[in-house]
Amino acid sequence: MNTTLLIARKDLRSYFSSPAAYIVFAGYLLIVGLMFGNFFSIFLQSAGNFMQYNAGQRPTLSDNVLRPLFGNINVVLLFVAPFLTMRLLAEERRDHTFELLFTAPVRAREIVFGKFLAGTVMLMAIVTTTIVYPLLLTMVGRPDWGVILASYFGVFLICATYTAIGLFWSSRTDNQVVAAVLTFCTLLFFWLISWAAHRAGPVWSDVLNGLSLIGHFTNFAMGAIDSTDIIYYLSFTVFALFLTNISVEVN
Repeated sequence: MNTTLLIARKDLRSYFSSPAAYIVFAGYLLIVGLMFGNFFSIFLQSAGNFMQYNAGQRPTLSDNVLRPLFGNINVVLLFVAPFLTMRLLAEERRDHTFELLFTAPVRAREIVFGKFLAGTVMLMAIVTTTIVYPLLLTMVGRPDWGVILASYFGVFLICATYTAIGLFWSSRTDNQVVAAVLTFCTLLFFWLISWAAHRAGPVWSDVLNGLSLIGHFTNFAMGAIDSTDIIYYLSFTVFALFLTNISVEVN
């Protein structure tokens, strides 16, 4: 465990020793901030019209701001995750430092989990910066914190899954761009797979929906934590890490 934490700490330091992490943080906050501002302005506009015709009632913050905000956070992560994970093992291969890791008494699974831990913590740290937006909503209403916490929990599970997939492709090449492209294509495939479910038969429709990355986030966005969704993300993550461990041991 100490070795795993040392590897994770080393990678986290390397993130912040280059401008890449700060650029990603700034870009993420800018994009999500613009989305939040757009959803919030639409909410304020619709709130006035809604109250005018519904005896002072107001549309809910959860349905009009929070749910679309978290949905778009996941879209942004689809682009951010490949950028952050592409270097985890591919850079070690490119700089010929990958072999040095095995000269020390370090096992493959310690390397894999250390790299995974660093990437996941980095993604979660980026996501956590958006907590300021739900806090701002408390100034104009009473946002449902059950929905907010469940949504963040779901996003954190997605961060772990994205990192595991990115780490696998990073272990397969020494070209960071190739690793990023393969990661993005894989994530996009499992994002869009539910679209094909509409034209599939009853059995295949359930299978495709069951494999959808974003489909399992729906319950979290509504404030419900379902064990089926948790098991899906954890299983996906563990399987990707298993493949990565094999890839590291073989190479």
